[in-house]
Amino acid sequence: MHPINFTMILALATTVTCANFPFEAEVLTDIDIAAFPDIAFGDISSPSISDHDKRPCRAHPSTPDWPTLADWHRINDSLRGVLLKPAPAASACYADCDAEREKCEWLRTEAGQTRFWLNDPINMFTEWTVGNSCGFPRRGGDGEERECRQGGYPVYVVNATTVRHVQIAMNFARRRNLRLVIKNTGHDFVGKSAGFGALSIWTHHLKSFEFVPQYTVGQGDERYTGMAARVGAGLESWEMYVHMEKHNMTLVVPNGYSVGAFGGWTAGGGHSNLASLYGLGSDQVLSFQVVTADGRFVTAELGKNEDLFWASRGGGPVMIGTYGVITSAIIKAYPPIPVTLSSLNFTSANSPDLETFWAAVNTYFHYSSHLCDLGGTTYNYITNINGFYTFTNDFELPSMTAQHTLDALQPLFDTINDMGIPVVNPQPTTSLRSSSGSNGVGMASSSGLWFASRLFPRANWDDEELYVDTMGAVREIVEAGYTFHGIHMTPTEAIAGWPGADSGVNPAFRKTVMYADVWMGDVTAGAPAEEVLRNHARFNGYMDRIRNVTRVGGGAYVNEADVLEPDWQRGFWGKKYKRSLMIKRQRDPWGLFWAPTTVGSEKWTVRTKDEPPTQDGPLCRVER
Repeated sequence: MHPINFTMILALATTVTCANFPFEAEVLTDIDIAAFPDIAFGDISSPSISDHDKRPCRAHPSTPDWPTLADWHRINDSLRGVLLKPAPAASACYADCDAEREKCEWLRTEAGQTRFWLNDPINMFTEWTVGNSCGFPRRGGDGEERECRQGGYPVYVVNATTVRHVQIAMNFARRRNLRLVIKNTGHDFVGKSAGFGALSIWTHHLKSFEFVPQYTVGQGDERYTGMAARVGAGLESWEMYVHMEKHNMTLVVPNGYSVGAFGGWTAGGGHSNLASLYGLGSDQVLSFQVVTADGRFVTAELGKNEDLFWASRGGGPVMIGTYGVITSAIIKAYPPIPVTLSSLNFTSANSPDLETFWAAVNTYFHYSSHLCDLGGTTYNYITNINGFYTFTNDFELPSMTAQHTLDALQPLFDTINDMGIPVVNPQPTTSLRSSSGSNGVGMASSSGLWFASRLFPRANWDDEELYVDTMGAVREIVEAGYTFHGIHMTPTEAIAGWPGADSGVNPAFRKTVMYADVWMGDVTAGAPAEEVLRNHARFNGYMDRIRNVTRVGGGAYVNEADVLEPDWQRGFWGKKYKRSLMIKRQRDPWGLFWAPTTVGSEKWTVRTKDEPPTQDGPLCRVER
């Protein structure tokens, strides 16, 4: 990754405004625009907006409207040298020099134990989403070698460290008909940060933080008074833990330590291990700083841009392409909370038979709803490897003592032991929520997994016949060879409180007692299209069984989703979709922000050579 070797020029003026952080005080000025009109603001009030640029596809390097090299020089000058043109990491494996071959071997064997993949501007969590672009070649050259090209990876990247950088990139993309994508860590399952021929805004370095001991917003019953924090959108979960420890307080953050804490995670809802106690990530937000599609930098909160504030909390991944780009947020903070941990594990090998194994799983699932009522969250995995079944589970119970946890779990362990499966209720451990045990190093590289998700309604637990049918669907998908990951949580509207209860988040979150994602793997980038689609059709058939049994009150989670989710508008947003779509059309009449399975994305499609839904092709309007 190297910056383009352009000559840098100094901006003639910088306007300092009152903003959350110093990086938000540096904004685009009229002087900047006069020097380069291609970075001018848009006007959503223009009466001719509906007739704005109707070219069928976004520009890409093979089209005549793609910016010239001189244009890219000028945009880099305006950005003061932060424009990158990165090659895919695996390109080192296609070079002829010893140094690059050594780098290739390091990427294969050691990079996953460093920050390399997280700090790469174009790496994707799910490699298959970029198509057969530039994967690692087979060792020894056995068979047909894979190729290396830019493909589904963005062509240019703006390494944004100020609001001004975001505004310039956004305005240039809008005025020059470019595909625009947004990336923080790339922790996404369907390729929302990928894009053939795209210009990418990389928000990874917006990592400012400020603890606010006392913050008040609202009036009367609709009011929040308490601790808060201002958080830059580039902060990862593990970094938030560092700040929690420093300031002796608790924040609701993602479970995955490398997940960006308050960008796409919040905008899609955002589950965590405090969901049953304090609600979703989106429920924590009191204010957003956002750059909207016209390039303007605005505050979205109660009383200011309330439509944007409503939609940005659960109404679709903002940072990765729906209504705008979040640069920072003000969120609720809480006193330090001890979390008591325990576990439950068993296999088909230490069960009398397979029926008993599944009976124990069913007992655990049913009992976990009680733990949610205590403010707890549980995390389980069920796997099937050639007929050998494993069940593993972690309990996380905030504000409970070790003895209270032992007592709360003992009836569950007693029941499973009575079934003939020997399990021991272990001595729980208690730690402060402010300690993550991670320094952000050693995160995994790209994977080839294909995910689908489901929010299971509590009503399925309350109806005995429906519960049996629900667990039958779970059993079927595991027996078919797929991995099931369940999280028991209850982020109800009552728990969400104010202002979280009134937001664009999927209504299914408010009725759920378990969120689950299921995955098939390993989807190899470059695999024949017919093979990928055949495998997905089988996978989707089993997911349909789960969807059908949870159709009333259920839904799916847009941040951990199947890119081919059927009826995704209803699945991800339910009755909220209509309002979210209206806000999307008002805020982004150009369709500047686009990512698969986001609000309004049905108006565009990626044209690929094969049918699998990768991002390795031009983004074009859907013909009606």
